[in-house]
Amino acid sequence: MMNHISKELIGSAAAFFKVLGDETRMKILCTIADSEVCVNDIAEAVDMTKSAVSHQLKLLKDDDLVKSRREGKNIFYSLDDQHVMDILDIAFVHITHKNHAADCTCSCCHDAHN
Repeated sequence: MMNHISKELIGSAAAFFKVLGDETRMKILCTIADSEVCVNDIAEAVDMTKSAVSHQLKLLKDDDLVKSRREGKNIFYSLDDQHVMDILDIAFVHITHKNHAADCTCSCCHDAHN
């Protein structure tokens, strides 16, 4: 199946993962993973200025990873769709399984490395 993917789609996927490849943006995505959060609360959660967070949110929004909703003077951000959370979940499962398997001597992990 992967042999039939166009160069353009591969390029778009690479750009998508480049956006995800920033630790600050990952922290922001995790902060808004379960609910809508206003920029002030995101800034507090990731220990950054509102301006810096707004810049990162714009990048995430430009790549359709987050969406926003205005309520009065506040703008609330959330994940654009479930696919974003699915990708994050898969990444975290992969990393924790890999780390577990490296230190584990159980048969399932040991067999996977041999």
